[in-house]
Amino acid sequence: MKKGLFFILLCAVCLAIPAQAQKFGYVDSEFILGKMPEYQKALSEIDKFADKWSKDIQDKYVEIEKLQKGYQAEEILLTEDMKRDRQRVLSEKEREAREYNNKVFGYQGLLFEKKKELMKAPMELINRAIEKVSLQKKLDFMFDKASDFVMLYTNPRHDYTDYVMEELGLDAANKPKPTAAAPTTPTQPVGNSPDNKTTTKPK
Repeated sequence: MKKGLFFILLCAVCLAIPAQAQKFGYVDSEFILGKMPEYQKALSEIDKFADKWSKDIQDKYVEIEKLQKGYQAEEILLTEDMKRDRQRVLSEKEREAREYNNKVFGYQGLLFEKKKELMKAPMELINRAIEKVSLQKKLDFMFDKASDFVMLYTNPRHDYTDYVMEELGLDAANKPKPTAAAPTTPTQPVGNSPDNKTTTKPK
């Protein structure tokens, strides 16, 4: 649904802007983020929180297992009232463990919120860099190869990933090469010279 709305909006904007004035570009945000120390630090912090919460949950189930074994060992000696009390305690412990697990790892749980919090800084950095490069290069549209919006073919001439990485002070070495096959006679985007076919970095 989101991709469909995005495509409709894109078409509407394209029709509103004269074709000769349109200038496009794209970046690979996934590759850029992978090179950012801020992003790596955030991932490390997220893993620490996930490990801690996982251990907390595991400890709860270890405690439940001990209670269950204790109950089974003593069941024959317990009165009916005592059995009901022990079973009630076990049920409450199991419910608490399930609720805590959902609270941490469930939809929009603690881990989700922690990810959103820790990823905010690196995402703001990359978004500001993309906006600055887009303004410098006078682009009308900047796409993201790593997004849900599928790009079936990308001409390396319009790849602005290096510019964004330079803006962030990152090394662009070992950038993955495009894997999609180029059409036999690719359509040259308006506003770029068709003679400059060997250029790999947009200007």
